[in-house]
Amino acid sequence: MQQHHWGKTFLAALPMAALILGLSLSTAQAGPYPVSEFGADDTLGALNHLTAENAKQAAKLVTKGKVYQLGMITGATTPAYGTRKFQMIVHQLADGTGAVIGQNNLVSNDDTVITSIGIGSQLDGLGHIGRDHFYYNNRAAADVVAPDGLKIFGTEALPGIVTRGVVLDMTKHFGQTPVNAGTAYTEDDIKVAAQSQGVSITKGDVVLLHSGYMKATENDTTLTPSEPGLGVSGAYYLAKLGVVAVGADSWALEVLPSEDPMDAFPVHQILLTEYGVYILENMVTEELIADGVKEFMFTLGVPKLKGSVQAIINPLAVR
Repeated sequence: MQQHHWGKTFLAALPMAALILGLSLSTAQAGPYPVSEFGADDTLGALNHLTAENAKQAAKLVTKGKVYQLGMITGATTPAYGTRKFQMIVHQLADGTGAVIGQNNLVSNDDTVITSIGIGSQLDGLGHIGRDHFYYNNRAAADVVAPDGLKIFGTEALPGIVTRGVVLDMTKHFGQTPVNAGTAYTEDDIKVAAQSQGVSITKGDVVLLHSGYMKATENDTTLTPSEPGLGVSGAYYLAKLGVVAVGADSWALEVLPSEDPMDAFPVHQILLTEYGVYILENMVTEELIADGVKEFMFTLGVPKLKGSVQAIINPLAVR
């Protein structure tokens, strides 16, 4: 009993000791990952791989001038994860026949959107996923998260992205359209798919993975609990190549269920938290594949919503 009582007293004293030392128990712990290769103060992650040369080389891929919109339409009926919701309100009296303004009889409409940002085609920022309350570059939650917006890693800080994009046709690789749910894209799968398409993945690229999943589920009203997608070894492989973002025509990018059923979104952790590689979900890749596109100029300007964790996006592929 004496030993048990001493143990309780010692544990109770820990928070006070931390206060005396000017520390908190959470921030005093070491984070689960090493410091980023870009330095302890870095907040951009893999986007540091982008250079002016990336943009110049990407522009050389434009030979036809055809533009592909990679974003889907997002609305109130778009299937969404968990409790995420979308609502739009257009402001004008009744049916739009409200009072006019000025001698020129001006009429106008405004709109208000009440939405979770992680709906439809989206970018996951580095503040989206962590491990044991630590985020990219070993930043503790207290330094990252606030109720009214992220303190760091807000997607408003991301620069415009212009770089080479590569799309891998995983339906061709697996001989299935769509690729079967639960199929994990391993390092070997990605290597073989790229080699068969005659493309190489290089530092600064954006890589898209086409499974046929979006087309197959376009009439669904809810998200499916299982899907094909990037596996753990595939995620490590792409991250170590120095890609800046990985996307797919599916809502989670990664394979569901996870390869280890006890894990929760491990690929998100690898890409976002460990390597600072951004995730692009619900990318519209069907037309790229139909046209036989393998590489293209990828462009994306992220909305400047201060403190945002994610972003609803419509990237462009230009060939």
